Amino acid sequence: MNSKPTISIIVAIGPNREIGNGNNLLWHISEDFKRFKTLTTNHPIIMGRKTFESIGKPLLKRTNIVITRDPSFSQNGIIVANSLENALEEAKNIDQKEIFIIGGGQIYQQAMIYANKLYLTEVKGNFNASIFFPEYSKFKKVIWESDWRKENQYEFRFLELTK
Repeated sequence: MNSKPTISIIVAIGPNREIGNGNNLLWHISEDFKRFKTLTTNHPIIMGRKTFESIGKPLLKRTNIVITRDPSFSQNGIIVANSLENALEEAKNIDQKEIFIIGGGQIYQQAMIYANKLYLTEVKGNFNASIFFPEYSKFKKVIWESDWRKENQYEFRFLELTK
């Protein structure tokens, strides 16, 4: 099989591209979590070790690929890769349709050259962040966008972009 899967980044960002503070998310929006689960179920998800540790366990109904430089790192239910390139090769052996990059900041930065789709959740507000999403102006084409919505104190909308 020689088809190329879509390599997608999925992320929620604040107005200044903020995505996290330490190992914590900046907001909890159940509609965003549901969208994440719907989109990524039955596909490989690639993440850094810190992101995996912040989640705490492999996500169900997805092949969890964790990137780490630590050769002794292992856990049941995950595939360990020592680079994004190796993680993408593993994922392509599993799914020829779509592969998701789910974070964190360093992995997103490395993935920008490989990704051809961006699932974005924009969240309005002022957030104290230590981790930011990289500049993404190459994703110019809006395939789909939702209206702004509100959940608890958060206003947000969903976008799908391609290069």
